[in-house]
Amino acid sequence: MKLTLPAPAKINLFLHITGRRADGYHNLQTLFQLLDYGDQLDFAINHDGEIHLSPSISGMPTEENLVYRAARTLQQYSGCTLGADIYLHKHLPMGGGLGGGSSDAATTLLGLNTLWQLELPHEVLLEMASQLGADVPVFVLGHTAWAEGIGDQLTPVEIPSYWYLILIPNIQVSTTEVFAHQGLTRNTHPIKIRAFLEQGSQNDCQTVVEALYPEVKRARQWLAQFAETRLTGTGACLFARFASEADAKSVLKQMPAPWQGFTAKGINTSPLLQSLPSN
Repeated sequence: MKLTLPAPAKINLFLHITGRRADGYHNLQTLFQLLDYGDQLDFAINHDGEIHLSPSISGMPTEENLVYRAARTLQQYSGCTLGADIYLHKHLPMGGGLGGGSSDAATTLLGLNTLWQLELPHEVLLEMASQLGADVPVFVLGHTAWAEGIGDQLTPVEIPSYWYLILIPNIQVSTTEVFAHQGLTRNTHPIKIRAFLEQGSQNDCQTVVEALYPEVKRARQWLAQFAETRLTGTGACLFARFASEADAKSVLKQMPAPWQGFTAKGINTSPLLQSLPSN
């Protein structure tokens, strides 16, 4: 009647904004790389039909938390009369571009689908995920993936595993502010997966984020002394790739305060899928 599951982080190995849609959303291309590091959630069934989420997050009403919303969405769709007590062990920063909230929501969907014995198919959970947020589906898919559309058209890919250093400036970036900025490039020509793997690319949001948040630029310039450094998503976090864990940790030890960071390995299959009892 209890379950503890991981909610892995992601980084965007590149991010192209290829156009703006009539509904205001942006079309994009990106490659979501899953990491072997993230949050953790504990789930327990209750019989009062309520969703109890703890601990509370300062400045965020529980009803707006993606974990709570995911649980309610699943409950309402399925008609389940059971509730859940959920404890979120938060390790990933908010507004960092690491997909923490989206991953937490995906773990909630898959975890409660199992705990409540709903047996909803993966396709249904993916549809729920897309309603919760553009980054949630990749975590339900549970695989490193090439993404197009608004990030919901996913193609699982197998890529080599590298070690990454993730640098966390102590700020939160507003995705809304970035996408509304007049200086954002919105017409990058689409590329193929092979072109990225052979030639690499860039994050179209990086210039805007660095202009709005100079601390991100300072952090990027510092990390770039050791390896090519790039912004992940539209968040504040930066990443650099290394050949070994030792190399990544060596640079991490030199990181100046007040920045924070961690090292993680890129993985193709999510530990969430591997941790579910049915697997």
